[in-house]
Amino acid sequence: MVAASPPTERPSLTPVPDDCPPEQHSVVTDAEADMPLPSNPQTFFLGGIFALSVFATLYLASPIILPVVLAFVLKLLLQPAVRLLQRVHLPRAIGALLTVLLAIGTLVGVVAGLSVPAANWATKLPEGIPRLEAHLVVLKNPIMALQKVIQQAEEVADNPAQKGSSIAVRPDLGLSGALFTGTRAVLGGLFTTVLVLYFLLVAGDIFLRRIVEILPTFSNKRQAVDISQQIQEDISAYLMTITAMNAAVGLATAVAMYLCGLGDPLLWGASAFLLNYIPILGPLLGIVIFLLAGMLSFDSLWGALLPPALYFGLHLLEGEALTPMLLARRFTLNPVLVILSLVFWFWMWGVLGAILAVPLLAILKIICDRLRPLRALGHFLEGE
Repeated sequence: MVAASPPTERPSLTPVPDDCPPEQHSVVTDAEADMPLPSNPQTFFLGGIFALSVFATLYLASPIILPVVLAFVLKLLLQPAVRLLQRVHLPRAIGALLTVLLAIGTLVGVVAGLSVPAANWATKLPEGIPRLEAHLVVLKNPIMALQKVIQQAEEVADNPAQKGSSIAVRPDLGLSGALFTGTRAVLGGLFTTVLVLYFLLVAGDIFLRRIVEILPTFSNKRQAVDISQQIQEDISAYLMTITAMNAAVGLATAVAMYLCGLGDPLLWGASAFLLNYIPILGPLLGIVIFLLAGMLSFDSLWGALLPPALYFGLHLLEGEALTPMLLARRFTLNPVLVILSLVFWFWMWGVLGAILAVPLLAILKIICDRLRPLRALGHFLEGE
């Protein structure tokens, strides 16, 4: 799906028998030299300990690390706009400020514009429950059977010996307290992201210049520049392409929902735009949402199935034809690892982790392809 393509074509890693010609032996030898595998068990052990410590740090310090990582990824997306403003002789600090303010204004405008239709659909939900039950009458018996199985399992698992065990009681903050705590955390993370993003845009390539200055050899300096440029070019191209395609999907979804009679097409177009940032899992959630919206809006079952069918068709056209055609030359990642990355980062950082999963995997692929000790891992991350 996505990741930077390797800088050079690699030889085949197919094992060669002992009686093969010397030319084939040389190919395998070159491949082993190009992608060395560590043979010392201590290397695997220390590498595993290091990886676990990094993941533990990312999980425990997520309130600080997640906004910084998000700011770094947004910097790759917004940096071309800052460079464009620099070409018209605008100072970098002012260009970065205008870019950040434009991004914030767009986000605030979208949220404000969608709050009213979202609230209207929330009020429609209690009224539409009878209609939803009428559509789901086919599934009534299987659901009741499943509820009985779950109830019996709970009764079997209920051990009377455990009833006398002590139970820790903690004070409940209530709904208002939970909402206040969640809102404060979101606003704090958003402020940190915006602050770090602005200074990253203003700093430009200062970190790269400092790294190049302290590296000892010219080959190390050239390698650092190559990795940095490849990350900026590939990830920026990926984010800009995905954003453009998501906007096209959102616009097409809004038009399709308007034509099929589903109210508030802008709400559904924005939902399709945002959900498309999460590969595979986002469109699946979108199908469920459009199915529920269709059941709440239409009396007939075929009419209720029309919105999710149109959304699925648009996503199939974009995800299987247009986006792969635009990104095929630049990105190739193992789709199984993409799924595992989505699940892992969603567990680590929630929805934002799922959005950042593919860019993070692509950055790892770029770095591994250009560092000789990690080229075997980069080859393992590669797709077809």
